[in-house]
Amino acid sequence: MKIPRKFLIAAALMFLRPSPLFACAACYGKSDSALAQGMNWGIFTLMGFIVTVLTGIALFFVHIVRKEEAAVNPPSLHRPADL
Repeated sequence: MKIPRKFLIAAALMFLRPSPLFACAACYGKSDSALAQGMNWGIFTLMGFIVTVLTGIALFFVHIVRKEEAAVNPPSLHRPADL
């Protein structure tokens, strides 16, 4: 069974037609809605996770640098007398 070309074109145009888009409450300007408050809490939560992870990475590198300095310059057991 062969599908007519006109039918395929009509089906493609029907699926590709633009539909009306409506902004959500957060984008539309209702900043006091529950959706906007939930989005703000989600953003703050993700920022908290990102800051925590980046702080952990920075502290890891500080730890590595301190260990390297301790290995290169070991503390001496006998200190010379202060003159």
